[in-house]
Amino acid sequence: MELQARCLCVVAMLLVAGLAALEPAHGAGECGRVPVDQVALKLAPCAAATQNPRATVPASCCAQVRAIGRNPKCLCAVMLSDTARKAGVKPGVAMTIPKRCAIANRPVGYKCGPYTLP
Repeated sequence: MELQARCLCVVAMLLVAGLAALEPAHGAGECGRVPVDQVALKLAPCAAATQNPRATVPASCCAQVRAIGRNPKCLCAVMLSDTARKAGVKPGVAMTIPKRCAIANRPVGYKCGPYTLP
């Protein structure tokens, strides 16, 4: 029950931080015309998996990571975003999610700041 409450808290933080950071996009960024912090909100189902490398990754999380991961720059920017940081995401753990989801065409070896996607 405590884990559910914590996950709900993380999701709420993601929503609040994302809504506070929303502003009109004036050009294309790492995620095209959609702001990185707005894309980060789509990873709410990944909350527990971004903090614990042993947590089961929900299928809904894998589906979002698979979609966002088609653009490695976007996936990297999302995982290192202010929204993710404020939600308590551990980047080193978050970078393992594509592998934990067994995404076959993930960008193995892609450098994401100080991290490398496994």
